[in-house]
Amino acid sequence: MKHDVIVIGAGIIGISIALKLQAEGRQVLVLDRKGVAAETSSGNAGVFAFADVIPLATPGIMRKAPKWLIDPLGPLSIRPAYALKILPWMLRFWRASWKDKYQTALAAQASLMDLSKAALERQIDAVNGEAMIRREGQLQLYEGQAEFNESLAGWQTRQAHGVVYEFLLTPEAIADIQPGIDPRFTHAAYTPEWKNVCDPAQWTQHLANEFEKRGGKIAIASIHSIDLKDDSVNLKSDSADYEANQVVLCAGAWSKTLAQSIGDSLPLDTERGYNTTLPARAFDLKTHLTFSNHGFVVTKIGEGVRIGGAVELGGLTLKPHYQRADVLLNKAAEFLPGLNIEGGRQWMGFRPSMPDSLPVISYASQSKRVVYAFGHGHLGLTQSAGTAELVAELINEQPSSIPMNAYCAQRFHTLHNKHSQ
Repeated sequence: MKHDVIVIGAGIIGISIALKLQAEGRQVLVLDRKGVAAETSSGNAGVFAFADVIPLATPGIMRKAPKWLIDPLGPLSIRPAYALKILPWMLRFWRASWKDKYQTALAAQASLMDLSKAALERQIDAVNGEAMIRREGQLQLYEGQAEFNESLAGWQTRQAHGVVYEFLLTPEAIADIQPGIDPRFTHAAYTPEWKNVCDPAQWTQHLANEFEKRGGKIAIASIHSIDLKDDSVNLKSDSADYEANQVVLCAGAWSKTLAQSIGDSLPLDTERGYNTTLPARAFDLKTHLTFSNHGFVVTKIGEGVRIGGAVELGGLTLKPHYQRADVLLNKAAEFLPGLNIEGGRQWMGFRPSMPDSLPVISYASQSKRVVYAFGHGHLGLTQSAGTAELVAELINEQPSSIPMNAYCAQRFHTLHNKHSQ
């Protein structure tokens, strides 16, 4: 059987794409090795972080690299066993932090955020999903005047890209929005338009249910290679082969080897994120809390509270280092004295990340029959609806809503060629 469109990956990106293509009249089959939201999309912070327009690779960030290596439990670390393997990625990350590349990435990130913010509202309406959305804002917290002052340039950048915020300059002003925060946090920025989803796994499942109700198909299959034909694309798995007119590859961190099978060697790696989800009544959380200088967030998931974040560059195969989750949980208990940290459930996920913090949303270099949509880092949920609209435009060969060069799969080829000459 020859399918119209096959989407590889049933995380939030893949399911959003499948729904959008279906709405435009395409017949879609979704394939995933484990099922809907069975991996990274299930355990994230449930955040639509449209205010996070600033790429991770900022000018001057590489001066902090030695500290990352020294502190294995810090907000951003590199596993010693993975240090040599990650070196080429880090060199590209360093290059992305130069002012010229950074400004390009910042503009592209802001453009994708604007599209995704509007696309999310369209998606919510399309699936009757408002009851699953929390519109409760966010507090980004700072310990003292000096730490707050260091953040000001970033807030000016956000303001230039349309982010709405209000500064809170006393612990009392912070407590008016969220009681129970240790008074060491003297300053904060409040972003009232910030949104969360009640539970990222349930949200993705809700979208998948809508897709299936409307005639879409989801199947379990572990795809291990892509084969381009003149008039179709063949997918090979252990259990069966599949054929389609067009394929969308959005398998998150597992997309790298599949892209390699059709000639695209991309610097995709993982930001391994850790969290602990506490049961109901662990803390009376009024709004999403971001402790940016400690690299973690506190957010509502269902009736419980999830504490997680940090970045660990460690690939797909090293064992989880759950002491990182313990460190975040203990910090949260220190910063929120009323937090009950008993009965938590730990989790680790693989955020698929490109060195310049931008996803790959483009045709494969060898064929327009294959479209890539992966590498969103910690912004997969945030940018899922916008990515779906862009992929639909590529699949249908329509004009793009935003400039697409910054997300092109070939954007790293020039750097590779220079190094090989």
